[in-house]
Amino acid sequence: MECKLAEFRARKKAQKPADRVIQRETKALSDGSPAVCPDTPEQKPNTCPQSPHTQESAQRTAASPAGQTAIKKACLSVSAGVMASSPAVLMRLVASAYTVAEKAGTIVQKVLQSGELGIVEKTGANDLQTLADRLAQKSICASLSKSFPKVTIIGEEELPAEDVEEELLETGHNSLILQKSCPDQYASLKEEELVVWVDPLDGTKEYTEGLLDHVTVLIGIAYQGTAIAGVINQPFYNYQMGAGASLGRTLWGVLGLGAFGFQLQEVPDGKRIITTTRSHSNKLVIDAVQAMEPHDVIRVGGAGNKIIQLVEGKASAYVFASPGCKKWDTCAPEAILHAVGGKLTDMHGNAYRYDANVKHMNSAGVLATLRNHEYYSSRVPQAVLQALPSD
Repeated sequence: MECKLAEFRARKKAQKPADRVIQRETKALSDGSPAVCPDTPEQKPNTCPQSPHTQESAQRTAASPAGQTAIKKACLSVSAGVMASSPAVLMRLVASAYTVAEKAGTIVQKVLQSGELGIVEKTGANDLQTLADRLAQKSICASLSKSFPKVTIIGEEELPAEDVEEELLETGHNSLILQKSCPDQYASLKEEELVVWVDPLDGTKEYTEGLLDHVTVLIGIAYQGTAIAGVINQPFYNYQMGAGASLGRTLWGVLGLGAFGFQLQEVPDGKRIITTTRSHSNKLVIDAVQAMEPHDVIRVGGAGNKIIQLVEGKASAYVFASPGCKKWDTCAPEAILHAVGGKLTDMHGNAYRYDANVKHMNSAGVLATLRNHEYYSSRVPQAVLQALPSD
């Protein structure tokens, strides 16, 4: 693994050097409980476009009453056309989250390349925060707030209120997503009705240990407590494939539309392959996993990584019978899993809610499957259920 990590750093050093803002960030920021990211002022509205006349011709036209009327009609016509063809708020938010997640993924790569991870412990040795966590969250929250000032954004890391460097902002969007039709049930949603849950670096412990394929950036979107859309960026996808491989990828999905950026596959019939935690195990987790009578058990980091294993046919169930996972860990992965017919619940089979005011901890654990959820839910031991009361 150290060899692979060294190869990655060597590849990146041959490319563009780390951003100036990463080089400047040498002091660890505060850590603690999650914070709601502050909104930024609304952007100025676009002005009505002018027709391409010469300055003299335009002045003569504007001076006449007929010209004034024509200009007003043209502006109204253009405005109406823009409104009629403008993508739904949800699709614009997903399209923006896509590019923002890719920007965050690049930040995560560059911090690793710099060799200065800026690691601090939050609640213990298994709950870490790095410079990449801090910069990626600043980038995500500030970028989305700038474009969608009325959306509620909740990030994992508590960061001090401060100006965000221009280098961290991403205001672009994925044009292919904007070409997709928004599902009818979400077509008229307003910004203020949406809640975004952000995990800037899921799998931080693995990141610090060089297990880079476990790492993801998660941006989930919820409406009325339900995860309806999500974006997952894998900054180091293909990092073990050598210099010629394309590094990184982004998955996304919307309920009622589907999920994109990967090839959906299922575990062969009859195979029970369980994916579970590698660093937060305990007796409850072990008992729940064993109760599934698995043919194989995969222990990896990151909730986003585990859901990707489900949708790509590497595992049939994600079993984590313990508190510890939080809403920003599951919102984006749940939306993508649900978009392809899967299911994510607590160990009792109850859905989690993603309203802005809910508690952040998923207290009753996580059970996720692509298929046959009822089978796995029925096998959870009673002792496990009694130890993990449902919310």
